[in-house]
Amino acid sequence: MNSNMKVVIVVVLGVIMSMVLPHFMKIDYETNVQSQSQKQTQGNQEKTETTEIAMATPDEAHPVTEETTEPEPETIIVPSDEPVDTATPVEPVVYDGLTMNELVEKLNRSLKSTLSGTGESFAKYCLEMGVDPYLAVAIVLHETSCNYSCSTQVKKCNNVGGMKGSPSCNGTSYAKFNTLDDGIYSFVKNLKENYYDYGLTTPESMNKKYAASTTWAAKVKHYINKIKAA
Repeated sequence: MNSNMKVVIVVVLGVIMSMVLPHFMKIDYETNVQSQSQKQTQGNQEKTETTEIAMATPDEAHPVTEETTEPEPETIIVPSDEPVDTATPVEPVVYDGLTMNELVEKLNRSLKSTLSGTGESFAKYCLEMGVDPYLAVAIVLHETSCNYSCSTQVKKCNNVGGMKGSPSCNGTSYAKFNTLDDGIYSFVKNLKENYYDYGLTTPESMNKKYAASTTWAAKVKHYINKIKAA
């Protein structure tokens, strides 16, 4: 092969290469671009999945296990047959706006000497028989001087009202009683049966029958006022 022929071949090959080489370079470039695009798309998808996981709610990301608490034991109430008294008992008024205790205390403030502390007996028997306790005690104070020092009839014979009868008190016409309480009971009973039952319920109405002195009623009323003020 002569040199001219070689030159022609080289030229032809050069022309062919100049035509084919750009085509192959284009194909390689598109392949690289496509590969990079796929990688970027895959990377974006991974980022999206990671973001979704990160944005999950706390309950979804870390589920909380509900704690189970044991129920409290029930209080068992055993019924009682005894009634429950929720109200405070109120002591009733028995006389002159006073309760029994108040009346007893008022009478005791006037009863001294041998009759000291006998207010309960006077209050009890007077209320039972419907006799004014102030009037009864006032007659006793006048007849026996027990507002200061009781008479011999009271001290030795338990006669609190100057009552006459038997058995005799030391040979006198005045009656004798076994106990002081018996004397108080008999005195109040005497007022009930011999005076109140006949409508004699005031010192004035009782004066003529109870004592010969015309000043008896005034003196008894004086003691009544002292008892009320005590």
